[in-house]
Amino acid sequence: MEIGTPLFEGAKKLLWLGGGELGKEMAIEAQRMGIETVVVDRYDMAPAMHVAHRKYVVNMLDGNAIKSIIKKENPDAIITEIEAINTDALLELESEGYKVIPNAKAVKICMNRVELRKLAAEKVKVPTTQYGFAENAEEVKKICKDIGYPCMIKPEMSSSGHGHEVIYNESEVEQKFKEAITHARGKSEKVIVEEYVKIDKELTVLTYRYLDDKGVITRTITPIEHQRPSDVYYYVESWHPSTVDKDIIERAQEYATRVVNELGGFGIFGVEIIVSGNRVLFSEVSPRPHDTGLVTMASLDINEFQIHVRSALGLPTPEVKIVSPAAAHVILANNEGWAPKFLNVEKALQIPGVQIRLFGKPSTYYKRRMGVVLATGNTVEEAKEKARKAASLVLVT
Repeated sequence: MEIGTPLFEGAKKLLWLGGGELGKEMAIEAQRMGIETVVVDRYDMAPAMHVAHRKYVVNMLDGNAIKSIIKKENPDAIITEIEAINTDALLELESEGYKVIPNAKAVKICMNRVELRKLAAEKVKVPTTQYGFAENAEEVKKICKDIGYPCMIKPEMSSSGHGHEVIYNESEVEQKFKEAITHARGKSEKVIVEEYVKIDKELTVLTYRYLDDKGVITRTITPIEHQRPSDVYYYVESWHPSTVDKDIIERAQEYATRVVNELGGFGIFGVEIIVSGNRVLFSEVSPRPHDTGLVTMASLDINEFQIHVRSALGLPTPEVKIVSPAAAHVILANNEGWAPKFLNVEKALQIPGVQIRLFGKPSTYYKRRMGVVLATGNTVEEAKEKARKAASLVLVT
């Protein structure tokens, strides 16, 4: 492979649809490899735009806008970074010869809980919670009766936990169904209703596919463990490596490999696994680096963002090693505002082994993720304690 010089003829070019903090880290890794970078997002000054060669601001659900930009830029690969994208436009572009990472079909399936559950539970046959699909409140009632209360209801398409509701009894079904549909992305009125299980552990199995002279290779990284406060659906902290038993790790990696191989394509997938008692259950998968995988910037010799960029370019990552126990804890905003400032960064950095990544988002809202603390330690527990302490010191104003 030949890699040219950015902004000159012969340059390799990657284009991101979505320019959040994950896109920013990918763009940084691409810049380090001499790749020309282009970022598209729905709002200006998105984090990845700060480090890209060019940027575009458009409605990400506008298929014609997306196609126009892609055809103008003609990138070597298109990388999706967010859920709210016109996936039909991606399918069309791929049919015309453009390279979508991991592939357009995988992106479309992963963004649709109904299609993803059909693939995982019915086609690949990995263990999941009990579930059913519904299009109205009466169908929800029937599924809940069959599964048993409480149940979890989720929109067919949504992100960051929006529209996830727990139904405790039949009298709540109408209201919770309306809540789920209200928070759905797009026009779908279909929901997935799942068995509500006690979550003892949550794992992310980073699973990646790349091409070498032997063909397509699929590898998994030892799982990342993460934890959310009760009734919170967004990522708060993660640590690496996981402290779960070897048997659970092996089962989680097996399920992740089976699902990812069925999805196909190239790049890294964040496969979410839940552990409930002695059950190891597939939950969801992101067709890109995972937010819980931010910890790999401290724990691995080759982080998840570099792996994704390599795979997108057709380059191998034959081995990944853990270099230190590590933890990550998010820095959250507590109010709404513009051009936020961060206080006490110097106090947080007085803790040995701590790094801070501020994402550069131009505005805040309640519980918006504005940065992350990374910490290393002799043990996972030591790293977690450092990350929590450092994150508690940094204030967003």
